Amino acid sequence: MKRRDVIKSLAILPVSVAVPQSLTAAVPPSPSRRKSVYEAIGVKPLINARGTVTVIGASKVLPEVREAMDAAIDEFVQIDELMDGVGKRLGELMGTESGCVTAGASAAITAATAGCVTGGDPDKIWMIPNLTGMKDEVVITSYSRSAYDAGCKAVGVRMIQVADLSELHAALGPRTAMVYLLSGAESENGPLSLAAIAAVTKPLGIPILVDAAAEGPENPNPHIVQGADLVAYSGGKYLRGPQCAGLLIGRKDLIMAARMNTGPHHGFGRGFKVGREEVIGMLTAAEMWFKRDHAAEQKLWNIRLGYIARQLQSLQGVSTVIKQPVGRSNPSPDLIISWDPAIIAYTGQQVEDLLWNGSPRISVGAAGSYFQPNQKTSILVNSSQLSDGEEKIVASHIFEVLSKPAAKSQATVPAAADLSGHWDVETKFYASAVKQSFMIEQKGNTLRGTYTGSIGSRELTGTISGQDILIRSTYGVDGARVHSFFTGKISGEVMEGELSVGEYGQATWKAMRHQFKMK
Repeated sequence: MKRRDVIKSLAILPVSVAVPQSLTAAVPPSPSRRKSVYEAIGVKPLINARGTVTVIGASKVLPEVREAMDAAIDEFVQIDELMDGVGKRLGELMGTESGCVTAGASAAITAATAGCVTGGDPDKIWMIPNLTGMKDEVVITSYSRSAYDAGCKAVGVRMIQVADLSELHAALGPRTAMVYLLSGAESENGPLSLAAIAAVTKPLGIPILVDAAAEGPENPNPHIVQGADLVAYSGGKYLRGPQCAGLLIGRKDLIMAARMNTGPHHGFGRGFKVGREEVIGMLTAAEMWFKRDHAAEQKLWNIRLGYIARQLQSLQGVSTVIKQPVGRSNPSPDLIISWDPAIIAYTGQQVEDLLWNGSPRISVGAAGSYFQPNQKTSILVNSSQLSDGEEKIVASHIFEVLSKPAAKSQATVPAAADLSGHWDVETKFYASAVKQSFMIEQKGNTLRGTYTGSIGSRELTGTISGQDILIRSTYGVDGARVHSFFTGKISGEVMEGELSVGEYGQATWKAMRHQFKMK
């Protein structure tokens, strides 16, 4: 998760932000308000103290964007003509030849890939995902592998991973449709930087797509300057445009080819269509990006985090630091709240869960998402998506949780069984029952071994306390991100319980010892 991982590229600074007097008052009682559209259907809204994360709604749409979208709804327009006009304006704003609005950053990646594969040829567009006779390979650097290169793979291409310049030279050929890069420190200054790759690909006429989803655009565009042909941005993050919109900017010929692979055109990309109101909303967000006072926004975000930190400073065993953003991606600071487990007997996940299940619901760190359980003794707070006054509510609830820690856990109960060996597992997902397996080695209460699912095998770790079983496993090869969290009990020669697969929901599982047949 390199590109949207807020922590990776940040520098730690002590909390030293001056807090205005207006932010030091006690948390006011919650004002009366009308029932939200979400509560009306039984869905609990939340306070977003986590940042521009899609699973909790990403960012707040700018008022100017809402107004523009409302205006766009009142009139009809021919979509290709609209895209032409918007493309010209985006080119002027970004300092590039052209641009287009897409159904998000991932859709921009897919459209760009399809454009490079088909060149805009309708015959080839209708053949996708059968790429016979087409350029069907995308070269990707090893540092760019993530869940987001699925946007390329959706077209049916084969991803060719390279780790250095010699492998890059060997990978490029007549079947190479493009090179895909994830923007970051490695693409800026590494041995396989964008500039270094462009020096190789430009003479061969092979385009480069840079995934800059969590960035804000600049003029001149740094990626285009360094040799990129196309750059993809998310509209629903710091641009504060429509959540289901994004931008693809760069060479006009490739932009046009990409557009032919999206709606309103029929074929593979029909599902990637963007409505007229989203197109105008996204253009407005791009216009506003170059008018916004980004320094003032940074100051406000730091003030909010500083306020939260100050409210926690009296708690024994608690420390706070603000991490300032480094680089272009995820340009907002985070507050890291840590505690001494000898004083506060919580894991980070337990604190996240208490905040998530509280009233109001507060999302921090990875609460309620697809990440692995937070076993650290810390949480992360991001203030960029808080509304005025919400920092007071967040501070109050975190203080309440950390000031009344749970009692220290009791000693582990001896294992009720030895799980060592081969287990046949049947997992029931929403609409299928899948055969899987465990190979387990047990030492005392500790489990380790191998879990094999449909996509392949992966390591497992876990514990057994009495009859209670906990098994964790993660598959992260070639950009995949599948986290499995098994809980259950052992009874005789049968284990069974529930499986959490993060963003993919819940399942049930049952395992029996493998019976080896003698010939």
